[in-house]
Amino acid sequence: MPLKRLKELNTRECLWLYILRILSEKPMHAYVIRSMISERFGFRPGTVTAYKVLYLLQRSGFVSKRSSGRQVVYTITPKGSAALKEAALFYRERVRLLEK
Repeated sequence: MPLKRLKELNTRECLWLYILRILSEKPMHAYVIRSMISERFGFRPGTVTAYKVLYLLQRSGFVSKRSSGRQVVYTITPKGSAALKEAALFYRERVRLLEK
Protein backbone atom coordinates (compact mmCIF):
# COMPACT_ATOMS: atom_id res chain seq x y z
CA MET A 1 0.00 0.00 0.00
CA PRO A 2 1.63 3.29 -1.08
CA LEU A 3 0.40 5.40 1.86
CA LYS A 4 1.68 2.88 4.40
CA ARG A 5 5.11 2.94 2.75
CA LEU A 6 5.10 6.75 2.68
CA LYS A 7 4.34 6.88 6.40
CA GLU A 8 7.08 4.36 7.14
CA LEU A 9 9.63 6.29 5.08
CA ASN A 10 8.75 9.55 6.83
CA THR A 11 8.73 8.25 10.39
CA ARG A 12 11.06 5.43 11.36
CA GLU A 13 13.43 5.98 8.45
CA CYS A 14 13.68 9.73 9.15
CA LEU A 15 13.95 9.42 12.92
CA TRP A 16 16.65 12.06 13.06
CA LEU A 17 14.06 14.74 12.14
CA TYR A 18 11.84 13.85 15.06
CA ILE A 19 14.76 13.68 17.47
CA LEU A 20 16.04 17.10 16.42
CA ARG A 21 12.52 18.56 16.65
CA ILE A 22 12.11 17.31 20.21
CA LEU A 23 15.57 18.51 21.19
CA SER A 24 14.90 21.94 19.67
CA GLU A 25 12.61 22.57 22.66
CA LYS A 26 15.00 21.53 25.44
CA PRO A 27 17.81 19.11 26.25
CA MET A 28 16.75 15.64 27.40
CA HIS A 29 17.79 12.03 27.64
CA ALA A 30 17.01 9.29 25.15
CA TYR A 31 14.18 7.63 27.06
CA VAL A 32 12.24 10.89 27.24
CA ILE A 33 12.92 11.60 23.56
CA ARG A 34 11.44 8.21 22.62
CA SER A 35 8.39 8.79 24.80
CA MET A 36 7.79 12.25 23.37
CA ILE A 37 8.05 10.96 19.79
CA SER A 38 5.43 8.35 20.61
CA GLU A 39 3.16 10.87 22.30
CA ARG A 40 3.44 13.66 19.73
CA PHE A 41 4.03 11.88 16.45
CA GLY A 42 2.22 8.57 16.94
CA PHE A 43 5.00 6.02 16.60
CA ARG A 44 7.54 4.57 19.02
CA PRO A 45 11.07 4.11 17.73
CA GLY A 46 12.95 1.05 18.86
CA THR A 47 15.33 1.51 21.78
CA VAL A 48 18.43 0.48 19.87
CA THR A 49 17.39 2.49 16.83
CA ALA A 50 16.91 5.68 18.85
CA TYR A 51 20.28 5.30 20.55
CA LYS A 52 21.99 4.56 17.25
CA VAL A 53 20.48 7.65 15.63
CA LEU A 54 21.46 9.78 18.63
CA TYR A 55 25.00 8.40 18.42
CA LEU A 56 25.19 9.22 14.70
CA LEU A 57 23.75 12.70 15.25
CA GLN A 58 26.29 13.33 17.99
CA ARG A 59 29.17 12.00 15.92
CA SER A 60 28.14 14.27 13.03
CA GLY A 61 27.84 17.35 15.25
CA PHE A 62 24.04 17.74 15.12
CA VAL A 63 23.65 17.08 18.85
CA SER A 64 25.96 17.20 21.82
CA LYS A 65 25.77 15.10 24.95
CA ARG A 66 26.73 15.47 28.57
CA SER A 67 26.40 13.29 31.61
CA SER A 68 23.92 14.30 34.26
CA GLY A 69 24.33 11.83 37.07
CA ARG A 70 23.74 8.41 35.58
CA GLN A 71 21.93 9.76 32.53
CA VAL A 72 23.20 11.20 29.28
CA VAL A 73 21.45 14.40 28.24
CA TYR A 74 21.37 15.39 24.57
CA THR A 75 21.21 18.96 23.26
CA ILE A 76 20.69 20.15 19.70
CA THR A 77 23.64 22.13 18.30
CA PRO A 78 23.51 25.09 15.92
CA LYS A 79 24.38 22.66 13.12
CA GLY A 80 21.42 20.48 14.16
CA SER A 81 19.08 23.48 14.24
CA ALA A 82 20.17 24.45 10.74
CA ALA A 83 19.57 20.90 9.48
CA LEU A 84 16.11 20.86 11.04
CA LYS A 85 15.23 24.17 9.34
CA GLU A 86 16.48 22.84 6.00
CA ALA A 87 14.39 19.70 6.39
CA ALA A 88 11.28 21.74 7.22
CA LEU A 89 11.82 23.86 4.10
CA PHE A 90 12.25 20.70 2.04
CA TYR A 91 8.93 19.28 3.28
CA ARG A 92 7.11 22.60 2.84
CA GLU A 93 8.32 22.79 -0.75
CA ARG A 94 7.23 19.21 -1.47
CA VAL A 95 3.77 19.90 -0.08
CA ARG A 96 3.54 23.07 -2.15
CA LEU A 97 4.47 21.16 -5.30
CA LEU A 98 1.98 18.39 -4.57
CA GLU A 99 -0.85 20.84 -4.02
CA LYS A 100 -0.43 22.51 -7.41
